[in-house]
Amino acid sequence: MNSKFLSITAAGALTLFISGCTSVLPEGFKLDNPFPISAAPTPAPSSQTPETRPVVMAFNNREKECLVRAMYFESNRSSEAGMLAVGTVVMNRVNSPKFDNSICTVVGAPRQFAPGVLSRNMAEERPVELASKVADRVMAGVRHPGVRSAKFFHQAGLTFPYNNMRYVLEAGGNAFYIKTSRHNLSS
Repeated sequence: MNSKFLSITAAGALTLFISGCTSVLPEGFKLDNPFPISAAPTPAPSSQTPETRPVVMAFNNREKECLVRAMYFESNRSSEAGMLAVGTVVMNRVNSPKFDNSICTVVGAPRQFAPGVLSRNMAEERPVELASKVADRVMAGVRHPGVRSAKFFHQAGLTFPYNNMRYVLEAGGNAFYIKTSRHNLSS
């Protein structure tokens, strides 16, 4: 990706955030204070590849809210395992050189997550609280072990004619999968 595209994408995500994210939380609900933290534990040197490169970044309230929103809108709002799985996919993308290294830019990418994920109203207080707690865990490095390196998911029960999707988990109403090449169906 070129930097011009990334800056436009980042600005677009920021614009979506400013246009309503903070005003659509349930009344009286506030996210925790900003905190710096490692995005993921550093893998052992022998297992480090470009796909598993460690990413260390400072997270803030905006990044956490983007993660909370992805988990809230993508995991049927009640499944802790589903929220953790969605959060793991987001962080797998953040850690991948094929995606941007910002949670908000990953979540706000066109046609990747639920429409309006960064601007729709999160009206159900309990699922927002659960998503916030799970987001804290994800941002502290906790990952759903069943997701593995998957960076993609779709609604469970849907089928597609492609032979490059290796399914690894079903949770929170979603089927999580790893994209494979035609020549390497085991990655």
